[in-house]
Amino acid sequence: MGQPELGKAPSDAEPDRNWTPALWSDTFAELEEDELEHGDSWTLNFRFSWTETLTVAERKKGWKIYCHRAQGGFRCSKCFQCWASDEAEVLFRYRLQSLACRGTIIMKPNCQTCSHCRGDSNWPGFSLEEVQKALHHLFNVIKNNCYGSEAIRPIKLCKACSFSTYRQNE
Repeated sequence: MGQPELGKAPSDAEPDRNWTPALWSDTFAELEEDELEHGDSWTLNFRFSWTETLTVAERKKGWKIYCHRAQGGFRCSKCFQCWASDEAEVLFRYRLQSLACRGTIIMKPNCQTCSHCRGDSNWPGFSLEEVQKALHHLFNVIKNNCYGSEAIRPIKLCKACSFSTYRQNE
């Protein structure tokens, strides 16, 4: 399984069947300045080969993880079967380097295997609405963990968050 191909942009509400990094990058650029208004510059990058666990060294450098599940669409690259999933998972690693006034977010979509042919793993596609929702959730997590603000709901009171992958590093 190589790096995913770029696909066409989906409609606002219907999940695309193709992985579209430009949709994530463009939406991030539109939302970041308003959502993370603390004077730091944040960047979004893509990496497709890391796991959802952090090493001790990564935690010491300030890296944290947030896992988001969304409605996504998939298209098998082998048999071209299409399917939707409410369990399309996107992992984000992020850290704020306060002295440099810079934050870094690294994103990895998780693949699903086709149930029809059991062929290659396939990258998810997302609607604009799902991308916006995922980024808003990510920004709230960053506000809580990097800036100490209790955005929307306190994470420590959220039962689902207490079991989620990104809580491993606190």
